[in-house]
Amino acid sequence: MRDETKGVLAMLLACTIWGLSALYYRAIAQVPPLEVLSHRTIWSAVFIGIILIIKGRAFTFPRGAVLRILAAAVFISLNWFFFIYAVQVGEVRQSSLGYYIFPLVAVALGALFLGERLQPVQWFAVGLAVVAVLILSVGVGQVPYISLVLAFTFGFYGLVKKGLTIGPMRSVFWEVIALLPLALIWLMGAHWFDWQGVAGRSGGYFGSGLQVSVLLVLSGIVTGLPLVLMAYAMERLRLATVGLVQYLNPTLQFTLAVVVFMEPVGRTHIVAFALIWIGLGIYSFNALRQERT
Repeated sequence: MRDETKGVLAMLLACTIWGLSALYYRAIAQVPPLEVLSHRTIWSAVFIGIILIIKGRAFTFPRGAVLRILAAAVFISLNWFFFIYAVQVGEVRQSSLGYYIFPLVAVALGALFLGERLQPVQWFAVGLAVVAVLILSVGVGQVPYISLVLAFTFGFYGLVKKGLTIGPMRSVFWEVIALLPLALIWLMGAHWFDWQGVAGRSGGYFGSGLQVSVLLVLSGIVTGLPLVLMAYAMERLRLATVGLVQYLNPTLQFTLAVVVFMEPVGRTHIVAFALIWIGLGIYSFNALRQERT
């Protein structure tokens, strides 16, 4: 099997895990989002650390990048939290929209903060995303804040990490290590001080039952395995190919929202998503054409 084919398969598997992860987080919907986030942080550090040891990679910390790692940790933790929250409150539609518009947000951030020059067709694609958000805000009567937070936190996450050369796995490892003290403090507080008393119980969910405890530990694999697969794929694929395959993630999320979670999708949603899909099609076609020239 050729390396490119292996790369495509790895990328497809990574995006499938991301796209279907809403099923996993729905299975532990009884656990408060901050508690889930804390476990995701802790077990991701363990899982990625083990992978780095197995692969013989050094735990190299990028010199002079402390602030960037801390900023990246803040943005990715906000992104993780709002995705978990979206699943728990039945807004997987919004999470899928957020990851659909993320590439267009990333393009706009590059133009604003890095001085990257965009072609008129790229600005047009970004404009379609803005129109789609406005249509949703007016038609539904509520700004799709979850979508915007997911798109912009992931966009700024990529922005602050631009230029880091330690690879995605080591980068995420140090990001979760930076968040580890907060995660441990939150979980210890949940157990010791009955911070969850409003839910009619005492202490955290971990250890309260075998099934929930095992699922919380598995959050490390759900988070880390796609990163390992993506790192493998990016070594073997063109960036344009990676970008196109990544749309599988929000597509699966949208499918779950409509087919499995039975979230209502009205005419306004269809129009907004259609505009986003048109914008992404224009953006992707332009990216492919540029890479081939």
